[in-house]
Amino acid sequence: MVASLAKRFGNLGTAEDAAAEAFTTAAERWPAAGVPPNPGAWLTTTAARKAIDQIRREHKRDGKHEEAQRMYGAPPEPPGAIDDDRLRLIFTCCHPALAIEARVALTLRMVGGLSVPEIARAFLVQDTAMGARITRAKAKIAAARIPYRVPSAADLPGRVSGVLAVLFLIFNEGYFASGPGTAPVREDLTGEAIRLARLLRELLPGDGEVTGMLALMLLTDARRAARVSTARELVPLDEQDRGLWSTALIAEGHALVRERLASGLAPGRYQLLAAINAVHTDGDATDWTQVVALYDHLLRLDGSPVVRLNRAIAVGERDGPQAGLALVDDLGPHLSGYHAYHAARADLLRRLNRADEARDAYDAAIALAGNTAEIAFLTRRRDAT
Repeated sequence: MVASLAKRFGNLGTAEDAAAEAFTTAAERWPAAGVPPNPGAWLTTTAARKAIDQIRREHKRDGKHEEAQRMYGAPPEPPGAIDDDRLRLIFTCCHPALAIEARVALTLRMVGGLSVPEIARAFLVQDTAMGARITRAKAKIAAARIPYRVPSAADLPGRVSGVLAVLFLIFNEGYFASGPGTAPVREDLTGEAIRLARLLRELLPGDGEVTGMLALMLLTDARRAARVSTARELVPLDEQDRGLWSTALIAEGHALVRERLASGLAPGRYQLLAAINAVHTDGDATDWTQVVALYDHLLRLDGSPVVRLNRAIAVGERDGPQAGLALVDDLGPHLSGYHAYHAARADLLRRLNRADEARDAYDAAIALAGNTAEIAFLTRRRDAT
């Protein structure tokens, strides 16, 4: 099958990847749907479709380069300090003349391949508002004649905050895919984000936030195999089979966290998030006292409602559901349109045996959630409450 695909598409690597994806798809579907009448033909057809999709993605990547060049009104320049095409384009589009949110949103759209609704969910805004933000960013580039220039090595530190935000949001969309009809985890996005984070660390090995970002991704991705059940339902952290976690990724992530601690420098946002995930992956159970303490540090750098929500959840684990609910309820005016706020309330209310309120909160969370595995989990919890 691989040889015939390679002959058809002219690329052995593409054929091998497509064949592997076809076998993976068969392993997922056949136990439930049954083996098709002609398994060989099914595999060949599926692999061909996967190969076509892969080729289209590669062609689309080239198109993103061309679109960026047209938007900035300039021809491409030599690679400069960055060898990787995609990472170079992310740095190029993360121009400091744009506001950080516009910079990140535009780059996610042009380079990350995320749709406007996916980006809007990442920023907790409406689709129309995000579309307008991206349009304004493009208009500013044209009006201010911001040059499409490949950054030099000296430019990289000034652009790295936007690049980190882009990679973080690409990884999150992959790990917690929110698009309708997509798989619960999009490994194409998580894998690409990790690859680019590794390259970024090679470029800027002394940047603590770059190291923190890579550690955060590795420690999060280490739990992927245990995160969705065979029934395609989200498995919460305290119910995950830790034997399924990747010990190699955990060891690498912990080593990066220790490296930053040993530096003696004050940690930034991504380093603190990595440290929190290091606590989650250390031993047989999470030390919630440590997690709350780390969130206290993080709040001094990032007092956003989402960080406060995550701290409130940790307090609910450490001090009990009543303490957690009091903090979560305070965030209602800021997070009423965020599914995780309602999911957190639902869980705390369930633990307090306030069943009617919990079911209402589950309904609100389900209505706002986009991840198919999370919706299945929330629905089962609601129906059991």
